[in-house]
Amino acid sequence: MSKKKKQAKDKVSEEEPEIEEIEELEDIKEPVEIPSDAEEVKAAPEEKPEEEEEIIDERIYTVPLRKAYWTGTRLRRSNRAVRILREFIERHMKPEELLIQPEVNERIWARGIQKPPRRVRIRATKNSDNLVRVYLAEG
Repeated sequence: MSKKKKQAKDKVSEEEPEIEEIEELEDIKEPVEIPSDAEEVKAAPEEKPEEEEEIIDERIYTVPLRKAYWTGTRLRRSNRAVRILREFIERHMKPEELLIQPEVNERIWARGIQKPPRRVRIRATKNSDNLVRVYLAEG
């Protein structure tokens, strides 16, 4: 071997800690005691706000959106489909406030502004504050 390689090996071996040093470091580490209050603090953020709401009414609808195709221009069909969905929910659920979830909006806009779906199956839930949330129905 050349001198450079031997010197490089010597440097590496000098930097590596010996087994005795490692054992000493392990002895120094002591387990940290966690107060019992910490477990209670961790459990609180895991609760979901949706579970806290009391759902009064839950209904599944198939909303016909074919009227969106009657608009004067093709470039407003998806906008009109969202408006038709909103009017349908207001007529049937009588909400004070209405929230359409992004998944429903994405379904309507999936094929662009010119070709919204002819109908959408949704699940509408109403809570005690008369807030109606619109989700996509499974299946």
